Amino acid sequence: MSAENLSQVFPSEVLARLREAVEIDPTLVVENSFADPRVRDVLARTEVLVTGWGCPCIDKAVLDAAPKLRAILHAAGSVKGFTTPAVWERGIAVSSAAGANALPVAEYTLAMILLAGKDLFTSRERLRAERAHPGWGIVPGIGNYGRRVGVIGASRIGRRLIELLRPFDLRPSLTDPYVDEDGAAALGVPLLPLDDLLRSSDIVTVHAPDTPETRHLIGRRELALMPDGSVLINTARGALLDHDALIDELRTERISAILDVTDPEPLPVDSPLFDLPNAFITPHLAGSQGNEVARLGLTVVEEVERLLAGRGLAHRIDHSELGRVA
Repeated sequence: MSAENLSQVFPSEVLARLREAVEIDPTLVVENSFADPRVRDVLARTEVLVTGWGCPCIDKAVLDAAPKLRAILHAAGSVKGFTTPAVWERGIAVSSAAGANALPVAEYTLAMILLAGKDLFTSRERLRAERAHPGWGIVPGIGNYGRRVGVIGASRIGRRLIELLRPFDLRPSLTDPYVDEDGAAALGVPLLPLDDLLRSSDIVTVHAPDTPETRHLIGRRELALMPDGSVLINTARGALLDHDALIDELRTERISAILDVTDPEPLPVDSPLFDLPNAFITPHLAGSQGNEVARLGLTVVEEVERLLAGRGLAHRIDHSELGRVA
């Protein structure tokens, strides 16, 4: 992983617990390549690789240098960026802390849903512009009682969000091509085709994976289906939205958007999204940040302890799900 992330992912108390379980050298951090002779010597004895953001590619040559390797424990989300077919062909167990990283994203999304339901972002812009309190009367058209929330994607984040929505008087629904009616019923939400979900939701939140099939999943036609006054939230990947179409739609002031991810990322300094009053942009903050990052390291420690106890990994990744579960 990147050396700068080590102390955040494995703060002293988490690292101490890891060192109680296994022989590990915290000073040996591989950032760019496994080709260093010192690294090669350690690989020959390595049974478990602990990886994170910035891990270089683990290909056949690396695996040949690590004949004892039995598990890769990733202290971050997706493993697509550094695993190769050779990892899966050799039957190496791969675990990911994606589930732990899903929680802060789901929490961020829940917060945005509740704030959007109270029309907080538009009200703030209006107050900044007019510098006048609107009065103490009841504001029509806002509130979270019965607000319809459409969830695009039953990913780890999407499922965790659905769990977090349960205590509230909201009406969530789901669209996902990999989920059937029974699966949606198990989650406690109705399953809708994408178009129907867009038409019937006050707030739409995107949690689908970034694949060639989902590029511009929400484009000009889909945006036009959203009701007047509705809100689009994206904490997945920027490429899932057609930003040119979104900017045009936002300029009509018919809908609003809350974007934690964009395409490109970061946005160019002259992007209209910065100036549109109905676009609320955050700099990719929804995932694990600050003290939340230690949860990822703790997930790896717990996986190591399961291995030592002879139990299966709790967060093992199936190769078949890489393209559809975020």
